[in-house]
Amino acid sequence: MDKKLWGGRFAATTDKLAEDFHSSIRFDQRMYKEDILGSIAHARMLAACGIISAADAAAIVQGLEEIRAEIAAGAVQFDVAAEDIHMNIEQLLTAKIGEAGKKLHTARSRNDQVALDIRLYLRGEIAAVHELLRRLIHALADLAEAHTLTVMPGYTHLQKAQPISFAHHLLAYAEMFRRDYGRLLDAAVRMNESPLGCGALAGTGFPIDRAQTAAALGFDCPTRNSLDGVSDRDFALEFLSAAAILMMHLSRFCEEIVLWSSYEFGFITLDDAYSTGSSIMPQKKNPDMAELIRGKTGRVYGDLMALLTVMKGLPLAYNKDMQEDKEPVFDAVDTLKGCLIVFIPMLQTLHVRAERMQDDLSAGFINATDMADYLVGKGLPFREAHAVAGTLVRRAEQAGKTLEELPLDELRKESPLFAEDIYAAISLIGCMKKRSSIGGPAPQAVEAELVELRHWLAAVDAASEQQ
Repeated sequence: MDKKLWGGRFAATTDKLAEDFHSSIRFDQRMYKEDILGSIAHARMLAACGIISAADAAAIVQGLEEIRAEIAAGAVQFDVAAEDIHMNIEQLLTAKIGEAGKKLHTARSRNDQVALDIRLYLRGEIAAVHELLRRLIHALADLAEAHTLTVMPGYTHLQKAQPISFAHHLLAYAEMFRRDYGRLLDAAVRMNESPLGCGALAGTGFPIDRAQTAAALGFDCPTRNSLDGVSDRDFALEFLSAAAILMMHLSRFCEEIVLWSSYEFGFITLDDAYSTGSSIMPQKKNPDMAELIRGKTGRVYGDLMALLTVMKGLPLAYNKDMQEDKEPVFDAVDTLKGCLIVFIPMLQTLHVRAERMQDDLSAGFINATDMADYLVGKGLPFREAHAVAGTLVRRAEQAGKTLEELPLDELRKESPLFAEDIYAAISLIGCMKKRSSIGGPAPQAVEAELVELRHWLAAVDAASEQQ
């Protein structure tokens, strides 16, 4: 009879269908490095505390290091009957080194083992996403720096609103991605506590040293409550939440890339390497990469909702439902990294059609606010100035003209405060340049924002080099 590592209490074997349904090795095998890293730290601690011999610990460590190399080389065939990566590795270890391998699980449960592995895994993946975000923000800063004087329409409700620079628009996304970076950093800080030693739920009666294993694995401290250490996945949910928000920002940016690359807008041209064609329409150049990133956002939202739903009704401590934590996390990691890896070079290689942006400024009366502000500067209350400017917009629209094409005598019919200087005041480029307050689109404000962003990136670059 095929006996499980936990099979002493059972007289019969697990049904094969149930065994396959129950097993997680198909997906959790990606955590083999983390599992081995945790087991090495655990074995060394057991020896340091006198719970197992130094000789047994040395054999365990050597065996685990050999198994890690064999898995990396593709020389290991995992066993579905061994259920998960934890028991597969223990089974491989025992086959390799004999009786000493059976001592590894002393003072440990799979409950604290899996909680440890997924924290280690996510800690590493957050670092990888941070690196991609760092590259993305650098790309945004570089592109913005080249376009501080490239004027384009800003929009609200997808209607032309006010003139801004392309750099100003790009830096709005840089700020969003900076906050995404910070959210992921916060999540990494909060998850950096070691659950190893929590056991199944109530710790262990062996005299272990949880601080030793926590330090060896780079954690700030052990978790403070053994029930909490094995039974919650809020650290995974926090990662998924941050990932979902980051994907939302990517999706919004991709939506604009799709719009801007259309003939109707024509603000940018995507590189051929990040576009596709049509099987029937020879003229088509489709922004499929941007559309696919926009679509994949829904997957990450689903991953977050899936794990929230799994966790919402579980009593303490561990429940088998929690095996469902890994696939949403793995899918979100893969999706997020895959999208960033494609998005960054797509952004770096797009061609900006500055002249088309400039031409598009003339329609839409996007200097109407400046006309109202001009009247306010002459002493008219804003609400009255707003009404005057709105009336002139309607009149210009009926005449098929822009506001700056209306003659002065026409303007003065609505307010005697208009003078020749109105035309300079509502110059489209002038409208952008005078918005020089902190965070505004004027070149000097944008350049100041870029300086601050470069300082932030320099700090992030330095921190990245030290890791």
